Amino acid sequence: MSITTTQDGAVATVTLDRPDKMNALTREMREGLIETFQKLRFDRSVRAILLTGAGKNFCAGADVDKMADGSGITEARTRLQSLSHIYMRLIHALEKPVVAAVQGHAVGIGWSLALGCDITLAGEGARFGQTFRRIGLAPDGGAIWYLSRRLPMNIAKELVFTGRVIDAAEAKTLGLVNHVYPDAELMDRARAMAADLAEGPTFALGLSKKLFHVATSPSMEDYLEYEAFVQPSLNQTEDHKEGVSAFREKRKPRFKGR
Repeated sequence: MSITTTQDGAVATVTLDRPDKMNALTREMREGLIETFQKLRFDRSVRAILLTGAGKNFCAGADVDKMADGSGITEARTRLQSLSHIYMRLIHALEKPVVAAVQGHAVGIGWSLALGCDITLAGEGARFGQTFRRIGLAPDGGAIWYLSRRLPMNIAKELVFTGRVIDAAEAKTLGLVNHVYPDAELMDRARAMAADLAEGPTFALGLSKKLFHVATSPSMEDYLEYEAFVQPSLNQTEDHKEGVSAFREKRKPRFKGR
C-alpha cells in the first residue's frame, strides 16, 4: 500500500514509500495512513512516531493524475471526509508525540502532513509550499488552520495565495519547522528526537497535547467541516480542470476565474 511501518524500541517509523513519484499520495496510500495511525493509537508498545518519506522527498502532495475525475461535489466531499480528514484527525488527536522528518519536497497535502505533526525537523534541502493555486484549488488537510495559528495572517495568506515555495531556512525563521540539519544528518537527528520523546511520560505528554488543542479556537473539527464544503466545490470549477491539464502538459495554466 506504499506505507511502511517499522519499530525500533518504542519508536514507530511510518514511511511514505513511493519514491519514484516523490511519495505523492494515492487513494491507497491515504487508506494506508488511516489504517496505520488507527493501529498506532492503541499500540502501547509505541510511545512516539516518526513520519518521513522514502528517497529524496517527503511528499509531493496528492497524485495529480487522479484529480479532476469528473466526480460530483457530493462524491468529492465524501472522499475528502473519508480519507484526508480521517488521517489528519488521527495524527492531530494521537496522544503520543509525532515527529516529522522532512527531506526534499513537502508540498500540498505533503506539507499539511508535516504541519499536523507535533515537531517538524527538516533537512537543509527541504522545500515547502501550498501550491494549490496552480491547480485551482484551496489547501486541504487543515493546512490553513495550522498556518493561521503559527503565522501572522498576512504571511499565511501570502503563502497560500501565491503558492510560493519556501526553503528550510525560511521555514525555520517563520517558526514552521523546529530545527534544520544537514540532509545527511536528518534521519539520525529525527530518530534521536523520537527516541527521547518515547522515553518521556507518554500519558502526560499526550494530555499536554490535548491542552494545546483546546487553547485555540475554532476547533480543528469545525474547521475541517467547513473545508469539506470548500474543496469539493472547487473540484467542479473550470480553473481546477485547467490547472490539472496544465500540470500534466507541463505548461503555465490559463485560469479564467470560473
